[in-house]
Amino acid sequence: MGRKGSPRAPQAEGGCGAARPSLLWALPEELLLLICSYLDARALGRLGQVCRRLRAFAGRDPLWRRIARGCLNAGFTRLGADLAAGIPVKERVKVSQNWRRGRCRRETLLKWKRNLMPWMHLDGEYLYLSQAEDIRAYRFRPDSAGLQRHPQAIFSGHQEDVCRFVLASSHIVSGGGDGNIVLSKVHSSFSIKFSAHEQEVNCVDCQGGIIVSGSRDRTAKVWSLSSGRAGHCLHTVQTEDRVWSIAISPLLSSFVTGTACCGHTSPLRIWDLESGQLATCLGTDFHRGAGVLDVVYETPFTLLSCGYDTYIRSWDLRMSTRKCVMEWEEPHDSALYCVRSDGNHMIASGSAYYGVVRLWDKRQSRCLQSFSLSSPTSSPVYCLRFTTTYLYAALASALHALDFTAP
Repeated sequence: MGRKGSPRAPQAEGGCGAARPSLLWALPEELLLLICSYLDARALGRLGQVCRRLRAFAGRDPLWRRIARGCLNAGFTRLGADLAAGIPVKERVKVSQNWRRGRCRRETLLKWKRNLMPWMHLDGEYLYLSQAEDIRAYRFRPDSAGLQRHPQAIFSGHQEDVCRFVLASSHIVSGGGDGNIVLSKVHSSFSIKFSAHEQEVNCVDCQGGIIVSGSRDRTAKVWSLSSGRAGHCLHTVQTEDRVWSIAISPLLSSFVTGTACCGHTSPLRIWDLESGQLATCLGTDFHRGAGVLDVVYETPFTLLSCGYDTYIRSWDLRMSTRKCVMEWEEPHDSALYCVRSDGNHMIASGSAYYGVVRLWDKRQSRCLQSFSLSSPTSSPVYCLRFTTTYLYAALASALHALDFTAP
């Protein structure tokens, strides 16, 4: 202890208490970043409590990227691509803990009187939602999971309910129960409709100027989207089974179909996009009726599937096409209608009963968190989408949101 009246030690630059400016700041910034990159989240948090200057330094994105890549839904893919570049990485790591622990606020965004099978997509400031024969574009409210009350645009063209649709560049490509595919421009009233299948178009996908569609009529078709040939059928694939789901490979070389599994062939098959010929079958031990309701590519070589047999399966085409590399079973033996991935460690699935949404960590075999959104009546989760902060689930009569920014 100093004597009464003894002079105080001078404050270091930036508010760090020391007898002289800290030698820490004499180090080159690159070396200081390297040293601090070995700290975990707790140590970085404590470092930021030392002084204002260290607080600003300890919050920099490069120090949190390695930590974020090990978190759930922090906006980084398995290969390190940043999908949420505008949000500070430290904040994403904080919100990730809410996803892991299931801490969120629930909100019902929209309700409708008639039971439907809605589908949706997120695109920047808008949520696109199919409601009966139309697709409606709702604008998000600023800094909220909520939507503006009235849609900004309504896209029509089908005579029966829209089954599924995708956003492709500045177009909406939709398939309906009338057997038609409708091509609508997002920023204008221009649209093209063409007859695609003899029965309802259950699924569509569009990439690189190509549309693929699957139908109850046991066919999958490849269509041109190029100028002057829009709606021209390039290939018709006889799947010998009803097609429930379809997806184009990111390499634009093939597409995968998920079928009803009513025959003796695998419900997951990959077809060559250029020739329309069968390339390979995935899996060998599917039970009859184990139809695949949703399939999603994570990378050009990995994809997820789910369906009536209550399993989520992860496939890696570089390792084996005969057996999946991982599988996760729905704990209540319920069919799984939809599946999404953050491209890294997290999977979200929608179940057939009571609007149950489940979160999974690929590094674990059991479900991480579950949320029942339909009570007291039961409804499947027909579609779900999420960002790093919100999850949206479309049920038969309502659209729900989970806000993970809430404490």
